[in-house]
Amino acid sequence: MNPIETSSPIRRPAYQLADSLWARSGAVFLTGTQALVRVLLMQRQRDAARGFDTQGFVSGYRGSPLGMVDQAIWKAGPRFEDAGIRFVPAINEELAATQVLGTQRVESDPERTVEGVFAMWYGKGPGVDRAGDALKHGNAYGSSPRGDEP
Repeated sequence: MNPIETSSPIRRPAYQLADSLWARSGAVFLTGTQALVRVLLMQRQRDAARGFDTQGFVSGYRGSPLGMVDQAIWKAGPRFEDAGIRFVPAINEELAATQVLGTQRVESDPERTVEGVFAMWYGKGPGVDRAGDALKHGNAYGSSPRGDEP
């Protein structure tokens, strides 16, 4: 037997790299950055399965060590926004955190089109200091009722 050969068949012979984000079941192979993006898609699927009409929102500073989040989202293409998650890159962490805070006020908007918005913010260490005011107010205000359903 050739040492490269294996006695077990390939379990997912049709596996594609895009499965890291889009596979609905089974094992996937992904990086930490892809995991951050995938968890947003999974939250949207979970909410829909529970009958919640939610949307997702992501913002962060592109200069962050997590700046590859934007690349992963852009690589996912229009399908990501079609899945109900909007990405708005920010010029700094403060602006990103303020945008995320704004999404959690959806229930007070009489023209809202969804029940709630789940959101993700990312930034770098010094940016946390810069965004302190928005983060403090966001912590005090909390999330919208459908923004953090467990």
